[in-house]
Amino acid sequence: MKTKLLVLVFSLVLISSCYGNKKTGENSLNAGNLIQVPAPDYGMMIVATVTVKPDKIKAFTEAAKEIIEKSNKEAGCKSYQLYQDPYDKTKFVFVEEYKNQAAIDAHFASDYFKAFGPKISDLVVAPAKIKIISMANEVNK
Repeated sequence: MKTKLLVLVFSLVLISSCYGNKKTGENSLNAGNLIQVPAPDYGMMIVATVTVKPDKIKAFTEAAKEIIEKSNKEAGCKSYQLYQDPYDKTKFVFVEEYKNQAAIDAHFASDYFKAFGPKISDLVVAPAKIKIISMANEVNK
């Protein structure tokens, strides 16, 4: 019984020491023994919904043309499309597909992306609702 308890305590001490110092984030094992695993490079999607003022639909679609054209030319952009709800013409959805998170970061850093929000602020009812989705389980069919 004492042997089992001693083994259990030793195991817990060993396991907890592998998780390192929580204050500094350092691991107590020396760096030569650690295996660095890169973050997965998953494809990413953005779905952004926006409601446009009824009298501003044409101005909104004109403003959107520039960001759509330029975004589709980005190296990491696979697709950047705008869809309009056929039953409620004031509702739009941007559906964007990117190679990885780095491609999204580059898109968000672009001058035309930064300018788009202020450009449409008077055309929309409220700011866009944005969802960023990791495609970890992407299946091509």
